[in-house]
Amino acid sequence: MRRLRDCPISSSLNLPIFSPLVADLSIETAVRQQHGPLYIAGIDEAGRGALAGPVVAAAVMLPLDNPDALAQLAEVNDSKQLTPLARERLFSRITHHASSYAIALEPAEVIDEIGILPATKRAMSTAVTQLPLPAQHLLIDGNIRLPTLNLPQQAIIRGDAHSLSIAAASILAKVTRDWLMVELDAAYPAYGFARHKGYGTANHLAALAQHGPCPHHRHSFAPIRPTLIP
Repeated sequence: MRRLRDCPISSSLNLPIFSPLVADLSIETAVRQQHGPLYIAGIDEAGRGALAGPVVAAAVMLPLDNPDALAQLAEVNDSKQLTPLARERLFSRITHHASSYAIALEPAEVIDEIGILPATKRAMSTAVTQLPLPAQHLLIDGNIRLPTLNLPQQAIIRGDAHSLSIAAASILAKVTRDWLMVELDAAYPAYGFARHKGYGTANHLAALAQHGPCPHHRHSFAPIRPTLIP
């Protein structure tokens, strides 16, 4: 059995596109079979492509040695494949049954200052460091690595559709961000944030053309920059 310090700090796992799009524990099981019983955290974000609001990241460590708790999470899957009601129901289950979880965000002004990818990585790294239990191995959705964290980590393309830990993180990040955008809608009702959650829908773009951006819009994003030109 390889020791933890022998594990690669970073690797990439690009699963075949014909893999079943149902998240399970196959990846987590493979990691533990190779490296031993580690604390594995799945990491995902929500809001990276939006025009307004924060980017939110979550890190989740599932109770891999507790079959009864895992049975309560059988419906967990990629948040994009779930209805809003299902996501909120599973949010409660995940936060109740997870061994550890944390949620972090970076607001629009930070995204404008450092860029969306660095802001996303910062939110992800913050979520990992805020986990009550220290993670020993990271499974990260997409082609993202977190160089500020000296931990073994795998970047997994479409990871939220394959890894149950990442899928759980995707739900926490998505539900949290949706709640935040509903709160913004109350403060800025002209934009319809509760409906489109800050993404570039036709209604959102029309509201931007009529009212200009609010302080929570990402002013560095191309669809918004033209509205700032006198």
